[in-house]
Amino acid sequence: MAQPTGGAADPGSQGESASRRRQFAVLLGEFRRTPVLLPVTEDGSPLTGDYDGIRWIYAFSDESALARFAIARGEGSREWPYRRVLGARLLDAAVPATGVPCGVALDVGSEGDGVLFPPVVGIVPDAVAVDAETSRRDSR
Repeated sequence: MAQPTGGAADPGSQGESASRRRQFAVLLGEFRRTPVLLPVTEDGSPLTGDYDGIRWIYAFSDESALARFAIARGEGSREWPYRRVLGARLLDAAVPATGVPCGVALDVGSEGDGVLFPPVVGIVPDAVAVDAETSRRDSR
Protein backbone atom coordinates (compact mmCIF):
# COMPACT_ATOMS: atom_id res chain seq x y z
CA MET A 1 0.00 0.00 0.00
CA ALA A 2 1.35 3.45 -0.90
CA GLN A 3 2.21 5.85 1.88
CA PRO A 4 0.77 9.37 1.84
CA THR A 5 3.18 11.88 0.33
CA GLY A 6 1.57 15.16 1.25
CA GLY A 7 -1.23 16.83 3.12
CA ALA A 8 -1.82 16.52 6.84
CA ALA A 9 0.67 14.47 8.80
CA ASP A 10 -0.43 11.03 9.92
CA PRO A 11 -0.56 10.99 13.77
CA GLY A 12 1.21 7.61 13.75
CA SER A 13 4.09 9.05 11.75
CA GLN A 14 4.46 11.91 14.25
CA GLY A 15 4.79 9.38 17.05
CA GLU A 16 7.30 7.37 15.05
CA SER A 17 9.27 10.52 14.29
CA ALA A 18 9.35 11.47 17.98
CA SER A 19 10.47 7.95 18.87
CA ARG A 20 13.30 8.12 16.33
CA ARG A 21 14.41 11.50 17.71
CA ARG A 22 14.51 10.04 21.23
CA GLN A 23 16.47 7.01 20.01
CA PHE A 24 18.96 9.26 18.24
CA ALA A 25 19.31 11.43 21.37
CA VAL A 26 20.18 8.31 23.38
CA LEU A 27 22.69 7.24 20.71
CA LEU A 28 24.22 10.73 20.63
CA GLY A 29 24.56 10.77 24.44
CA GLU A 30 26.27 7.39 24.39
CA PHE A 31 28.61 8.50 21.60
CA ARG A 32 29.56 11.64 23.54
CA ARG A 33 30.50 9.56 26.62
CA THR A 34 32.38 6.81 24.77
CA PRO A 35 36.02 6.71 23.66
CA VAL A 36 36.28 6.00 19.93
CA LEU A 37 39.21 5.26 17.64
CA LEU A 38 40.31 8.21 15.53
CA PRO A 39 42.59 7.22 12.64
CA VAL A 40 45.22 9.87 11.98
CA THR A 41 47.25 10.84 8.94
CA GLU A 42 51.06 11.02 8.81
CA ASP A 43 50.97 14.58 10.20
CA GLY A 44 48.69 13.54 13.09
CA SER A 45 45.51 15.10 11.68
CA PRO A 46 42.25 13.13 11.89
CA LEU A 47 41.42 11.14 8.78
CA THR A 48 38.54 12.85 6.99
CA GLY A 49 36.53 12.67 3.81
CA ASP A 50 34.50 15.34 2.05
CA TYR A 51 31.05 14.68 0.64
CA ASP A 52 28.59 17.21 -0.78
CA GLY A 53 30.17 20.21 0.93
CA ILE A 54 30.53 18.56 4.35
CA ARG A 55 33.79 17.28 5.83
CA TRP A 56 33.39 14.06 7.82
CA ILE A 57 35.82 13.01 10.53
CA TYR A 58 36.08 9.22 10.51
CA ALA A 59 35.75 7.54 13.92
CA PHE A 60 35.37 3.88 14.85
CA SER A 61 33.87 2.08 17.81
CA ASP A 62 36.58 -0.61 17.86
CA GLU A 63 39.52 -2.06 15.93
CA SER A 64 37.25 -4.46 14.01
CA ALA A 65 35.23 -1.55 12.60
CA LEU A 66 38.45 0.27 11.66
CA ALA A 67 39.73 -2.91 9.96
CA ARG A 68 36.49 -3.21 7.92
CA PHE A 69 36.98 0.38 6.77
CA ALA A 70 40.61 -0.27 5.82
CA ILE A 71 39.67 -3.40 3.86
CA ALA A 72 36.83 -1.56 2.09
CA ARG A 73 39.39 1.03 0.96
CA GLY A 74 41.73 -1.71 -0.26
CA GLU A 75 44.25 -0.74 2.42
CA GLY A 76 43.82 -3.58 4.87
CA SER A 77 47.48 -4.62 4.78
CA ARG A 78 48.97 -1.34 6.00
CA GLU A 79 49.24 -0.13 9.59
CA TRP A 80 46.58 2.38 10.64
CA PRO A 81 47.73 4.70 13.43
CA TYR A 82 44.93 5.99 15.63
CA ARG A 83 44.20 7.83 18.86
CA ARG A 84 41.48 7.09 21.37
CA VAL A 85 39.24 10.15 21.85
CA LEU A 86 35.91 10.80 23.56
CA GLY A 87 33.05 11.37 21.14
CA ALA A 88 32.28 14.63 22.93
CA ARG A 89 35.78 15.91 22.22
CA LEU A 90 35.31 15.20 18.52
CA LEU A 91 31.98 17.02 18.36
CA ASP A 92 32.89 19.92 20.66
CA ALA A 93 36.56 20.55 19.74
CA ALA A 94 37.64 18.73 16.56
CA VAL A 95 34.61 19.70 14.47
CA PRO A 96 34.97 23.46 15.17
CA ALA A 97 38.73 23.26 14.57
CA THR A 98 38.26 22.18 10.95
CA GLY A 99 37.01 25.62 9.92
CA VAL A 100 34.53 24.15 7.42
CA PRO A 101 31.11 22.46 7.83
CA CYS A 102 32.05 19.19 9.50
CA GLY A 103 30.43 16.20 11.17
CA VAL A 104 31.51 12.80 12.46
CA ALA A 105 31.02 9.52 10.59
CA LEU A 106 31.10 6.59 13.01
CA ASP A 107 31.93 3.09 11.73
CA VAL A 108 31.97 3.91 8.01
CA GLY A 109 32.37 0.66 6.08
CA SER A 110 30.48 -1.43 8.63
CA GLU A 111 27.36 -2.68 6.90
CA GLY A 112 24.30 -1.29 8.69
CA ASP A 113 26.25 -0.17 11.76
CA GLY A 114 27.44 3.27 10.66
CA VAL A 115 26.05 6.47 12.13
CA LEU A 116 26.41 10.05 10.93
CA PHE A 117 26.53 12.93 13.40
CA PRO A 118 25.94 15.90 11.06
CA PRO A 119 26.96 19.49 11.74
CA VAL A 120 23.57 20.65 13.01
CA VAL A 121 22.24 22.33 16.16
CA GLY A 122 22.02 19.88 19.04
CA ILE A 123 24.94 17.78 17.79
CA VAL A 124 27.82 20.22 17.27
CA PRO A 125 28.32 23.65 18.84
CA ASP A 126 25.80 26.19 17.50
CA ALA A 127 28.63 28.42 16.24
CA VAL A 128 29.58 25.79 13.62
CA ALA A 129 26.16 24.22 12.97
CA VAL A 130 25.04 24.66 9.37
CA ASP A 131 21.45 25.17 10.48
CA ALA A 132 22.14 27.55 13.39
CA GLU A 133 20.64 30.63 11.70
CA THR A 134 17.50 28.71 10.68
CA SER A 135 17.19 27.32 14.19
CA ARG A 136 17.45 30.79 15.76
CA ARG A 137 14.86 32.16 13.33
CA ASP A 138 12.45 29.27 14.06
CA SER A 139 12.67 29.82 17.82
CA ARG A 140 11.43 33.42 17.61
